[in-house]
Amino acid sequence: ISYLRNPVFFVAFSPSQTIDQFEYDGCDNCEAYLQMKGNREMVYECTSSSFDGVIAMMSPEDSWVAKWQRIGNFKPGVYAVTVTGRLPPGVVRELKSRGVIYRSRDTAVKT
Repeated sequence: ISYLRNPVFFVAFSPSQTIDQFEYDGCDNCEAYLQMKGNREMVYECTSSSFDGVIAMMSPEDSWVAKWQRIGNFKPGVYAVTVTGRLPPGVVRELKSRGVIYRSRDTAVKT
């Protein structure tokens, strides 16, 4: 799978795609909210290439790992366990205004 060579992960929902895939296709889980499709600046602001662990989900609704990671309602695909980075405050506000709860996937220790 070519996108696994240089994956980036969306900081909020952690799916794996290339920068070009996010720009051309958007995010399957949040395109209705953030409209990353066709917006390279938004893609760069909302993705990170720094991650730990990978989860491959075929049936998220049946997966205990998906429940543990709180991604059981997401589309099947490849996700990061953790993603380093934070969404810009404006993006967090937009998600909140649409009733979407943002849980940071960044578990890095802050000093």
